[in-house]
Amino acid sequence: MPSGKYDKPVVIDNHDGTVSFKYDPKEIGTHELQIRFNDEPIQGSPYKFHIDSIGNGLITAYGSGLVQGVAGEPCCITISNKNNAIGKIDVSVNGPLRTEVTCHDNKDGTMTITYVPPSPGEYKVSIKAGNQHIRGSPFTTKVTAEGRKRSQITIGHSSEVSLEVQEKDVKCLNASIVAPSGLEEPCFVKKRQDGSLGISFTPREEGEHLIHVKKLGKILAGSPFKINVLAKDIGNASKVKVTGNGLKEGKTQQENQFILHTSDAGFGGINFSVEGRSAAELKCEDKDGVIICSYKPTEPGYYVVNVKFADHHIPGSPFTVKVTGPGSNIIRETIKKKIDQAPVVDIGQEASLIFRLPGTNAFDMAAKVTNPTGVTDDAVITDKEDCLYGVYFTPKEPGIHTISVRCKDIHIPGSPFQFTVGANTNFGAHKVHAGGLGLERGGANEPCEFNLYTKEAGPGILGISVEGKSRAEINVKDVSPGVYSVIYKVGEPGEYRVGIKFNDEPIPDSPFKVYMLPEVGEARKIELGHIPDAGLQVNKPIAFTIQMNGAKGLIDGKVISPSGTEDDCFVSPIDEDSWALRFIPHENGIHQIHLRHNGTHIPQSPFRIVIGHDDADPAAVQASGNGLKEIKSGIKTDFLINTCNAGAGQLAVTIDGPSKVSMDCTEVVEGYKVRYTPLAPGDYFVTIKYNGYHIVGSPFKVPCTGTAVAEPGSHETSSVVVETVTKQSKHKGDQLPRFRSNPAKITSKGPGLKKAITHKMNSFQINCQDAGNNILFVSLYGPKGPCDEIHVKHTGRSIYNITYMVKDRGEHILIAKYGTDHIPGSPFKVECT
Repeated sequence: MPSGKYDKPVVIDNHDGTVSFKYDPKEIGTHELQIRFNDEPIQGSPYKFHIDSIGNGLITAYGSGLVQGVAGEPCCITISNKNNAIGKIDVSVNGPLRTEVTCHDNKDGTMTITYVPPSPGEYKVSIKAGNQHIRGSPFTTKVTAEGRKRSQITIGHSSEVSLEVQEKDVKCLNASIVAPSGLEEPCFVKKRQDGSLGISFTPREEGEHLIHVKKLGKILAGSPFKINVLAKDIGNASKVKVTGNGLKEGKTQQENQFILHTSDAGFGGINFSVEGRSAAELKCEDKDGVIICSYKPTEPGYYVVNVKFADHHIPGSPFTVKVTGPGSNIIRETIKKKIDQAPVVDIGQEASLIFRLPGTNAFDMAAKVTNPTGVTDDAVITDKEDCLYGVYFTPKEPGIHTISVRCKDIHIPGSPFQFTVGANTNFGAHKVHAGGLGLERGGANEPCEFNLYTKEAGPGILGISVEGKSRAEINVKDVSPGVYSVIYKVGEPGEYRVGIKFNDEPIPDSPFKVYMLPEVGEARKIELGHIPDAGLQVNKPIAFTIQMNGAKGLIDGKVISPSGTEDDCFVSPIDEDSWALRFIPHENGIHQIHLRHNGTHIPQSPFRIVIGHDDADPAAVQASGNGLKEIKSGIKTDFLINTCNAGAGQLAVTIDGPSKVSMDCTEVVEGYKVRYTPLAPGDYFVTIKYNGYHIVGSPFKVPCTGTAVAEPGSHETSSVVVETVTKQSKHKGDQLPRFRSNPAKITSKGPGLKKAITHKMNSFQINCQDAGNNILFVSLYGPKGPCDEIHVKHTGRSIYNITYMVKDRGEHILIAKYGTDHIPGSPFKVECT
């Protein structure tokens, strides 16, 4: 209750599979109703609602729309004013995006208020009577994105200028443009047909601009170049005209079209997104300033259509569109589970990562651990039976460690894992990762399983949903602190979506598409012929045989490259019982082959094959720089992605946030530098993938401050993809790695620390197990000079055996340093006899 006290409602069994709750409120204000089944909160719990009293002459308001709501769904409020003029009431809703409010007079002294929040976030509902707030106003409403799907498409429409520079190689060039106000943004560099450089950018201001061009970090001759931007070239969203009914009403299962007229609006890109109960197929076609847009939803309901030109909403955007028509009978099942914070692991304690991986063999598994200073060691991996594995290691320093787990030399889903030793404060949904076969494919009435890793995310509420043609049974099992096994089962074949949220925020890569095979049927008879383990090359035709084994029907397929693009694929019959699949790969790395029989995936689809030599290791890639820490709106920033010793692969960088960003990626000595300029304050998430795998720390949460340069949105995406080349670190002889050590924790023992016998080998031991990483230096100096012979041998686990021989009698000085610091007791006095 609002006072913090607890009260119990009456639970009534309706004897028809449902129950009712009856409650007599005793206080005015916001209440919270918690409903649990088997000690777990049911879907939607806790429920919040506002209670008010109806007194003589007092205007009151009540309804769920004063407390909570779902983006894109109607929120309702009832206002009671039985003794006053209803026309004097004014209602407004303010939130992340513009929200329209509709009022309906019920002719009984009450009014129904309806509004549709276009995006999740916090909204303020103000209700005034005679310019005075009623009691409780303004009300705070929390709007979530439960069950919402978002589709987005972008069309570039930028200004291009030519620079009088002849430069053969543009790969090592980067450019940025500075507006009269000082706003600096990266811009795209390309080579024109006449050999000169071309610069593409989105003009935002009138006046003289400066274009800075650099080659491998050095200023290009003639830079900065000056250009003049006219008022007519600046993108003006207010001049975009819209025609068509697609922004007024929509129908399911068909294209809803509208047309944008931008010929008088200057230069600017179009960003078109649709968010609602289902993902929508989007299309955009540019015909000389006339852009034909359409969207095709599959479920009825309210949809929010955002249309931006030059990073600003066009008039009327965002549009709330009511979509009617038949749905696809999608059934959604959700469970929630409270997650406690995983215990902190300190230096010297055994650290473990335990997970399930059905269908694997312990002989195919291998694990490595990389510490914060970049040193990689093999980790102990044990088979705990029933495909349960444990990775164990003892950390010697605090900070972020990287755990790489491979099966048959391929990273398992979720690997490489981030493992923080010591305190961790960077919590959130972006630190939750999921992986397993149950997020790729499965079968009807068969258990589908995947792992969830929440150790780095902190405490919270985990929400898992499965939606598709049938209701799912979902169970979550604790595997170890911060690791959970999710097992679900569906009754019908087809395509399903598995959504995972943490504290009502989607985790990286969620939702996941999963293909379910039928229990029995022709598709289960089909097999893919032999797939070579090696020797498949880029740009060389590849063919596979598909054995039908008596199955009748049509085969179709597609090939997904490591970058996520779909390669052309040809499937044709050879004879009555076999087909052939042919395609030409254009990238190195792991490709996925999707094969379907009469629209149903065959067993094991999608298949994974390795093209070329896949030496790309995401565990070896590191990212650093101010662009991953704190940024400011309108100020250019950057970060470095170090790919030294990570092999050649595909680098994909995506930045999600309240605005699109101008970004570029340039090759440098250590790897690749990404520059971008945020245009609105808020939280940005930088996702970095190498050959399809997240690098450690990805996605990075980057807070942005300052004032908005462009209109903020709920979710804007910018991305860049680069095919990398193999790079090796080039350390000079006078450059040392960055060590973290504590020599005070070193112990030493042995007779050779106090006494020595001439012409014989003397020995002692130094134990650096608890002291971190560094270089051990040992030296012995006698009455006539340095010792003639001294040996330092590393016996393993940072334990060293030192032997030496002296020829002169008398007092010697033994010095032992770990890095630049003496170990405890050093320098030692050794008496030689």
